[in-house]
Amino acid sequence: MNTVLSRANSLFAFSLSVMAALTFGCFITTAFKDRSVPVRLHVSRIMLKNVEDFTGPRERSDLGFITFDITAENIFDWNVKQLFLYLSAEYSTKNNALNQVVLWDKIVLRGDNPKLLLKDMKTKYFFFDDGNGLKGNRNVTLTLSWNVVPNAGILPLVTGSGHVSVPFPDTYEITKSY
Repeated sequence: MNTVLSRANSLFAFSLSVMAALTFGCFITTAFKDRSVPVRLHVSRIMLKNVEDFTGPRERSDLGFITFDITAENIFDWNVKQLFLYLSAEYSTKNNALNQVVLWDKIVLRGDNPKLLLKDMKTKYFFFDDGNGLKGNRNVTLTLSWNVVPNAGILPLVTGSGHVSVPFPDTYEITKSY
């Protein structure tokens, strides 16, 4: 009964039990935490182009470009390994009551700056609308959200407490560069 394998098995089982208890303690300390923080979004430039300029007169679509700033306080805590940030836009058109588009994303690792200060960022993905729903739209709402990748626990989806509603221009821009 007191062989080397028996003692190694007991030591391994005890170590595994201690590690499971520590992992559960790590999870439970942040499981019920409200992870939403105040986010400040500022849009500095909105540009709208007609897709006809690129594809010909058969396509009737809008293409939007946005330049923006993001400021957020510390969105990390000790149980966060990394964050997947994304900026989304919500708006309504005649054809659809709700349109949602992801415009920009970024992965922020634990060692990076815990305060989020991003200036003059441009949309990473096209803000494309089938039809002409962006031209003259007065209520396009931008929201910053993030997925938390914790050391232990569930993967929550968090929406920052702060959004901005921006009006899109009534005319298309003619310039070729963004």
